[in-house]
Amino acid sequence: MNDSPVIGVLALQGDVREHLVALAAADAVARPVRRPEELAEVDGLVIPGGESTTISKLAVLFGVMEPLRARVRDGLPVYGTCAGMIMLADKILDPRSGQETVGGIDMIVRRNAFGRQNESFEAAVDLKGVPGDPVEGVFIRAPWVESVGAAAEVLAEHEGHIVAVRQGSALATSFHPELTGDHRVHRLFADMVRANREAESL
Repeated sequence: MNDSPVIGVLALQGDVREHLVALAAADAVARPVRRPEELAEVDGLVIPGGESTTISKLAVLFGVMEPLRARVRDGLPVYGTCAGMIMLADKILDPRSGQETVGGIDMIVRRNAFGRQNESFEAAVDLKGVPGDPVEGVFIRAPWVESVGAAAEVLAEHEGHIVAVRQGSALATSFHPELTGDHRVHRLFADMVRANREAESL
């Protein structure tokens, strides 16, 4: 079991439980994270979907925003879905008042780009790094990536819009793979966390 990475899910708002289940299915030890001391004990972190402005404000309120920024700068593997993608963007095109991000991926993100809640949809997404059939993407008030910098790699697009990006140990998707029962994206992230842990132990 010592090969199983400890991966936290930022448990301030959003679909935390579904991510915990998906991570466990991907052979990770999954834990909710709300406080700096819990953040310090994980090998990687998922920032779930929800409402990015609310997650941002709660992260500041709970005292995890600055420690999280510091750990991401130091190479902590992070994976953001939907609102989590917005949290990992270095820049938001249309931020709400007082909205902050963790940063970590050189990209500009547009909030709610695919429309409102009633315009949610599912689509097959060819995701680089995930073997087999396309991933079923669940898009709920989803953002898209307007542009990426040289350090960021585009992993997937939908209808000409960037919906998955990776930069080093940071991964982000516009969609929610935790809602589909297909755990391949979480397995990809767990493998990224393992590789990072092995590199740090050398």
